Amino acid sequence: MSVNEYDAIVVGGGHNGLVAAAYLAKYGKKVVVLEARHKTGGATDTSQPWPEAPEYSVTTLSYVMSLMPDYVIQDLNLRKHGYATKPLGIGYMPHPDGRSLIQCNDDQKTYDTFAQFSKHDADQLPLFNDWIERVANILHPLLDSAPPRIGSKRFRDIKDLGHLAWTLRKDLNERMVGDITRLFTMSAADLLDRWFENDAVKGLAAVNAIIGTWAGPESPGTAYVLMHHSVGDEAQGQQASWGVPMGGMGAVAQAIRNSAEAFGAEVRVNSPVEKITVEGGRATGVVLEGGEEIKAPLLVTACHPKITFLRHIDRKELPEDFVSDIENWRSRSGTVKVNLALSDLPRFTANPEFDQDVHGSGIEILDGMDYLETAFLEAKAGKACARPFADCVIPTVFDPTMAPEGHHIVSCFAQWVPHTWSEERNQDELEKFADRLCDRWTEVAPNFNDSILHRQVIGPWEIENEYGLIGGNIFHGELTVDQLFHMRPALGYADYRTPIQGLYQASSATHAGGGATGMPGHHAVREMRRDKVV
Repeated sequence: MSVNEYDAIVVGGGHNGLVAAAYLAKYGKKVVVLEARHKTGGATDTSQPWPEAPEYSVTTLSYVMSLMPDYVIQDLNLRKHGYATKPLGIGYMPHPDGRSLIQCNDDQKTYDTFAQFSKHDADQLPLFNDWIERVANILHPLLDSAPPRIGSKRFRDIKDLGHLAWTLRKDLNERMVGDITRLFTMSAADLLDRWFENDAVKGLAAVNAIIGTWAGPESPGTAYVLMHHSVGDEAQGQQASWGVPMGGMGAVAQAIRNSAEAFGAEVRVNSPVEKITVEGGRATGVVLEGGEEIKAPLLVTACHPKITFLRHIDRKELPEDFVSDIENWRSRSGTVKVNLALSDLPRFTANPEFDQDVHGSGIEILDGMDYLETAFLEAKAGKACARPFADCVIPTVFDPTMAPEGHHIVSCFAQWVPHTWSEERNQDELEKFADRLCDRWTEVAPNFNDSILHRQVIGPWEIENEYGLIGGNIFHGELTVDQLFHMRPALGYADYRTPIQGLYQASSATHAGGGATGMPGHHAVREMRRDKVV
């Protein structure tokens, strides 16, 4: 059997793998992307889940864009290749008592709705947003940097740490250092208690802290998760920069793939890797399921670290402490994706007429902070929560081509079910969970249940087994303090390198991962160039 040879192999055709491949091809490398599934994109996917109704398209798993730097979009000519987004509104929370919170770019409109719940909180909101912006402007440069090897005695690592400290010096003062320390140690609930008094207001503000996270708002460290998402909001130069991609999230992955192929990359689907070959501590290529061997001196893995380092590589090739770190990498999740086709736009009791700041925003299904914490504690105790929380988007408000005229798609990222549901199918219980979510929707939009035409419910088991997201975790690993920055995904290997020479990592489990950012793919190739292998 002949052996194919390339300059570089990318294992995993999700959006980060495709970004890495596009950059490698742009820099003149003969590169091949090997994707196990029948299509590229991973969680950045658009699909037609109902064979009887192919005219409906849904954003299967991930559902909004943020944090992708403009330099990635420009470097890879993504707009030329079909990348297009429209800005999502900041947030809308319909309350069962008939009131609602609208957070939008109209300051008076925002103030008036918040004042219905608390005049104190309405006054505090702009001050809170200003504080978020100040901290985000300090933290955002960290997302663009490879974490230094803190504690290393190597000259280059000491130099990197000194450069980071020098970069941050002008923005940090004693007060700001204290604020950042709180972010990394406090719960979102404790942080928000410092600013707000009303449970509903605090619940809306806490949404960014618990999206995709195996933690309730009272869990320590969730204050940072809130900031992690907010960094993307502020870094783009406007208060809300989450975007809805035209054509769904799959169009984002397709634009990146188009870019990679335009630069000369080869992309292969239905090509699951069985083994990464290593000789003398150096990666030499891969063996596919079925036995085909592909050689290259440079490899990039965009897979979950447990797949790469515990399945694809013989453990004897890796340091014991590194293997231990990967074995103990936590990827728990209690998320369920519910995609719905509706015959009518939801008509909210609080806001029955169409309003772009309502229907075109992130729609939050919850009552308040206590609602969120109760839901998490129920799942932590081993049962799906009685009253689900969901972060929802109606993409057809922005892109009507995703459904027949007058009909709509609702994308619900819902929580929580037990994280152990990633280990076995629980479809009957998932359907009951989705029933409860739709009933909760109907409490605030009475026409909701009657307008449902089709429904897709995707739980942790399917997210893991169909998409390679271990534990069903959308970030390839929990965003906890011990799994961030220089610890992500293993101590000493947060700089996109690995213990294997010639093997780099670019999954969402690396620094700046979490969300459809493309930054791990970009940063990994940047470090290769620093190592002069590209």
